[in-house]
Amino acid sequence: MTQAAELHPPIDRPVPSRYRADPAWSERAAAPLRLVAGPGARPSPEEVEQLKAGLLRRDEPAAALVRAVREDRTVTMKQIRAALDAGVTDDSPAALRDFFDHLAPRPAWVRDDLLERGARACRRLGVDGLRVLGLGSLLGGYRTAAALEPLVRTGRLTGEEGQRRLNETTAWWIAVTAPGGLAPGAEGWRLSVHVRIMHAFVNDQLEQDPTWDWDLRGVPINQYDQASTLGVFSTSFLLHARLFGLRVSRRDSEAIMHLWSYVGWLMGVDEQWLPRTERIGRRLLYQFLAGDPGPDQNTRLLARSLIDAVDTGPGSPAAKWFERERTLSIATGLLGPGAMRDLGLPARPPWFTLWRCAVNLPLSQVLGRIPGTDGLTVRRGNTSIARECRRIFGEEGASRHGVGPIPA
Repeated sequence: MTQAAELHPPIDRPVPSRYRADPAWSERAAAPLRLVAGPGARPSPEEVEQLKAGLLRRDEPAAALVRAVREDRTVTMKQIRAALDAGVTDDSPAALRDFFDHLAPRPAWVRDDLLERGARACRRLGVDGLRVLGLGSLLGGYRTAAALEPLVRTGRLTGEEGQRRLNETTAWWIAVTAPGGLAPGAEGWRLSVHVRIMHAFVNDQLEQDPTWDWDLRGVPINQYDQASTLGVFSTSFLLHARLFGLRVSRRDSEAIMHLWSYVGWLMGVDEQWLPRTERIGRRLLYQFLAGDPGPDQNTRLLARSLIDAVDTGPGSPAAKWFERERTLSIATGLLGPGAMRDLGLPARPPWFTLWRCAVNLPLSQVLGRIPGTDGLTVRRGNTSIARECRRIFGEEGASRHGVGPIPA
């Protein structure tokens, strides 16, 4: 029995029918990833069984905490919030101590120097990194219907809630990539654990919903989808960054993957599916996408919501039109016309992506290789991120925005 199976044993149900429901579509969508993943990307028979089982595995340590709140009534939401802010004490309920004790000993492979380098490398990409994250990685993740039903049922990804949710994701990413952001108790660490607990409450709520289609979807928020989503912030992010002309050195790539592997561990992803290197991450992301179902109505709903959420802020109708056209141009340049069709979005000539490549290639590829320029490139990235945060959040910045509440 693997360590993952011991920590997150699968529920005794049939394999959800969503797995490879449309192999022609999934193989076509995953083909570019197979090209960059190298030989041996296809899963072995044993790995296929692990992927199927992942659809039936929840985050058990977090689920135990939810049961302590909702069934046993031994833990309160106030106590959870206090533990997130200040840690547990000897007077904390046993179930709460058990959950945080599970997080206290960091894995032996975690290195502070790589966490710090990975954070700096992400920030160095500046506002283009945020564009890549939103319109390449996150939007591209909506192309498959795999993990979208729980997002739609929360009601927090459409309309005004869509804008708020995108802002929360941005605030979390900034906290995670801040200097020292993943030290125990730091803001990035705290928000990551907060999101893990929030996911567990949403999962429990959907598991109790009689309309949830177990035979089709499996566990609402399952290990398979959590690991695939982690790949959006790590592997997919790096691939799309390079399409923007941004240089990511081999050492920076290693550090970024290390950082997001630790974030994934904090958020309850099986250690066997942590993308410890970019090569491992590409292979994993290919295997997840090659088993995913194609797009559905949720795909188009969430894609439109994300595009609408990016087009915000004051401005004339002409300025808003330009912002929307630029957004669609970025998405087309990063994802391609085929993905835009799947998402139900109009494709546009990738003029903005090409322009950013023309700007980034000399700055990132040339300036970034000159010894002694590391501090300069990081300052440039931080400045552009700060400017974008003022546009999104106002003068108070992202630090006061936080993430959504835990649904008690």
